Amino acid sequence: MIMQVLHCPHCQGTDIIRHGTTRQGKQRYRCQENACKGRTFLLEYTYAGHSAGVKQPIIDMAMNASGMRDTARVLHVSPTTVIKELKKKEPELQPVHHAVLTVLHPKQVEVDIWRSDELAVRRGLSSELDEMWSFVQAKAHPRWLWHAIDHHTGKV
Repeated sequence: MIMQVLHCPHCQGTDIIRHGTTRQGKQRYRCQENACKGRTFLLEYTYAGHSAGVKQPIIDMAMNASGMRDTARVLHVSPTTVIKELKKKEPELQPVHHAVLTVLHPKQVEVDIWRSDELAVRRGLSSELDEMWSFVQAKAHPRWLWHAIDHHTGKV
């Protein structure tokens, strides 16, 4: 007989009991640790959006400027799942790198603007900048969004 130790994906506890099956016939488990308060889980989900391994890449892709539909297509989940996960994590996310802004003085920033055909000739400069703006709640509140990407490292 082979014994498999199961760990709760929420609290990592090992006090797990079987808790029936789903309509698809997959075994459901229930955590009996006090921290979980009886949360149930599956070892293998039918829909990829329910698994814990998909939730962190959604956040990572959003922070690297991937759109919601792009993220949904790559991770094989629905755009609604992407939106719900981003809304859950909203209090933890920062739209701006505040640590860099506190130490960076505007005079320290150097910008060279080159035409794309001249850029291919000049080595070392291979970045791209894009800007977009929209209104927030009213036309009196315009917001700008700037994206810069370094083609050598792929960092945004």
